[in-house]
Amino acid sequence: MRSNHIRPIAALAGSLVLAGSLTACGGSADASDAKEVTVYSADGLKGENNDGWYDQVFKDFTAKTGIKVKYVEGGSGEMVQRAVREKSNTQADVIVTLPPFIQQADEKGLLQAYKPAGSDKVADGDKAADGKWTSVVNNYFGFIYNKKELKTAPTTWDELTGSTYKNKLQYSTPGVAGDGTAVLIKAMHDFGSKDAALTYLGKLQSNNVGPSASTGKLAPKVDKGEILVANGDVQMNYAQAKTMPNLGIWFPAKAGGKPTTFALPYAAGLVSKAPHTANGKKLLDFMLTAEAQKQVSSIGGGFTSRTDVKATDANATALTQLMSGVEVFQPDWADISKNLTSYVDGWKSATHS
Repeated sequence: MRSNHIRPIAALAGSLVLAGSLTACGGSADASDAKEVTVYSADGLKGENNDGWYDQVFKDFTAKTGIKVKYVEGGSGEMVQRAVREKSNTQADVIVTLPPFIQQADEKGLLQAYKPAGSDKVADGDKAADGKWTSVVNNYFGFIYNKKELKTAPTTWDELTGSTYKNKLQYSTPGVAGDGTAVLIKAMHDFGSKDAALTYLGKLQSNNVGPSASTGKLAPKVDKGEILVANGDVQMNYAQAKTMPNLGIWFPAKAGGKPTTFALPYAAGLVSKAPHTANGKKLLDFMLTAEAQKQVSSIGGGFTSRTDVKATDANATALTQLMSGVEVFQPDWADISKNLTSYVDGWKSATHS
């Protein structure tokens, strides 16, 4: 989702250790019987201290099934690109990315249809009708600010072009990072057109300290006051705030308008010709169990993707309050997936990136 840096990690009987090379041959009959499953995922759900939602879910899954989880993390776009390169020798069993990259994975023939147990409880907008992908954790796009240096959060896009934020603002790169792409999507919505959004982002560029392949790496810079504002997403930043006390989450508005955001779910799909298809199905089923979904907020700081799971923990309450008064819009993901390259090219031109 955010980072171009890839971390291969294996979850083994409840502990995370460095993984060796992935050696399973795609589609091999013997591999299907192996007690392992490989996940390619956008970052954000694994804790920095092995205390994230993935850490708990993978530990519980291995304890219940004996199946070890090999975990590879990177940017949403990078995970899709890696899976494309490996199509002749498929390594991943499950891929988890943000939109529009999950749609691109489908368009590139990377996904096979599978409707996990419990997916009937996921809202239609959070899953593909044909079963190619299903949201396992719901999430929303947002921005962060340093609440120690800034006594109140900014409210509008226009404020960010002011002198206060000269070389004190950074956002991750559209087309590379999922949250960076989200900056472009939200700006197009809030300003009413692609051209108006690009004009604004071109102006904002004079305050931007430069590109970043990783959104996750921006939060520590905001917390330390190296920069004052950055992009992010609610789940990741809320979880990071446990150890970064100066982080505040906010949602930019167009001048005179309401703060807006849109859903940016972690969408999971079963990889086509996966070496461990049966194990991939079991893991997807497990991620959508009511127990795992209740832990999305209490452990992961995110939003359950099942409509029948009503989380009541302290995190869930705080997240509900955070979203109060924020207008949630629905992007046209089909259009964005189809035209993403041209949108990113337009951004590059407008910002001279």
